[in-house]
Amino acid sequence: MTQASDGRLVWNHSTHLPGLIPILERLLEQPGIGTVTPGVIANVRAHSPELRVKVSVPIRGGFKLIARKGKTVQEVFVLTEFDKPTLEGAIAQAIEATR
Repeated sequence: MTQASDGRLVWNHSTHLPGLIPILERLLEQPGIGTVTPGVIANVRAHSPELRVKVSVPIRGGFKLIARKGKTVQEVFVLTEFDKPTLEGAIAQAIEATR
């Protein structure tokens, strides 16, 4: 049996992409994930029919993620000890678990 994560979800904003919070909560169940902070929401030209989350760039202590749905994009900052491929796998598991 795996140990529960000590990660936490930071609620800085009152709005989030639809369906993003359950994915982030599932991601926090992974040991090795620390703080998850949803960031800025912006409108973009391109359209993404379903919610997608991808690892963008490394930051100090983790990675920046980009979540997209429709014509909206949101940054998410994840503090983790995972490398990029491991984090991508954990995100894929979290998305699959919420479907």
